Amino acid sequence: MSTRRSRSRQSGSARITDDQINELVSKLQQLLPEMHNRRSDKRSAAKVLQETCNYIRSLHREVDDLSERLSELLANTDTTQAALIRSLLTQ
Repeated sequence: MSTRRSRSRQSGSARITDDQINELVSKLQQLLPEMHNRRSDKRSAAKVLQETCNYIRSLHREVDDLSERLSELLANTDTTQAALIRSLLTQ
């Protein structure tokens, strides 16, 4: 008996089938830019999960970079423009 299935039986109502896992992995693959274009190319679930983690890390870095650039922009603009930009961002 597979580890996944034995864990599934132990968890009671939190069961997930192999088909559901495959469906979720497929949905993740469609969300990843570098894998979305290669839909016919079947990837292992482990590879899709690894690529998902890498993509999330890159998005975090991008958010950090954009936040830093925005802070610099706000620091170098006059107070009225900075207040306007802040109000637009908080809406």
